[in-house]
Amino acid sequence: MAERKGSAGKSGMNVDTSLVRELAEMLGDTGLTEIEVEDGDRKIRVSRGGGMAMAAPAPMAAAPAPAAAAPAPAPAPGNDPAPADADVAGALKSPMVGTVYLAPEPGAADFVKVGDSVKEGQTLLIVEAMKVMNPIAADKSGTVKAILVENAQPVEFDQPLVVVG
Repeated sequence: MAERKGSAGKSGMNVDTSLVRELAEMLGDTGLTEIEVEDGDRKIRVSRGGGMAMAAPAPMAAAPAPAAAAPAPAPAPGNDPAPADADVAGALKSPMVGTVYLAPEPGAADFVKVGDSVKEGQTLLIVEAMKVMNPIAADKSGTVKAILVENAQPVEFDQPLVVVG
């Protein structure tokens, strides 16, 4: 754990300013609007664009709008677009905020493509959050009907990712 530094306020809480700066930088890099981390009973939430926050980042110059604000994310290149009537309500959703990767490493083939048969528990993609790669597995066996995200796209919690039918 990084050493907590900064000045103690009247409450006696020490703020790790380097962590706050790193989180603020991550907001700019990913296009997200908010990041929250928890360490025991301490929470740090960094957000931009108004709203209440425990720790606010330094002002950022022309940060891109979050991709999740779009009504329907575009499918990944090389994958067939999702049909207009795709059951997005039944889609596998992101369990966290992060960046989605469709392949295990740059230059490698995607885990799955539209039309592939998958088994329950099979890795469909990865969501990177706080430099940790989190495999996202199929919650049921079936056929990949649609991939609703692009490679390296920022995703929000509960955002639809893949439709398996």
